[in-house]
Amino acid sequence: MIPLINYLVVSVTLFCIGMYMVLSKHNAIQILIGIELMLNAANLNLVAFGKYDSANNAGQIFTLFTIVMAAATTAVALAIILNVYKQYKTIDPDKIDKLGD
Repeated sequence: MIPLINYLVVSVTLFCIGMYMVLSKHNAIQILIGIELMLNAANLNLVAFGKYDSANNAGQIFTLFTIVMAAATTAVALAIILNVYKQYKTIDPDKIDKLGD
């Protein structure tokens, strides 16, 4: 059986990589990927703690909820990015400085 600390180390690593991507990238798609990595780190924590508490399935239920919410959020964010690209011809968030014409 794999100890809980191994899951937590992987989760912290994923979260740190995701945070680095969000803070350092200048591309909206890469920022979304970083957010997804951070959500997956949280999901890994929920499943790991749920595995070690076999009497309670709340971790798995919350994980399913966050996966569904992440998929819906990503779909909406990609639609927004496509509309922003159509209007501004860039997906660099730093170059978009006005809301409309």
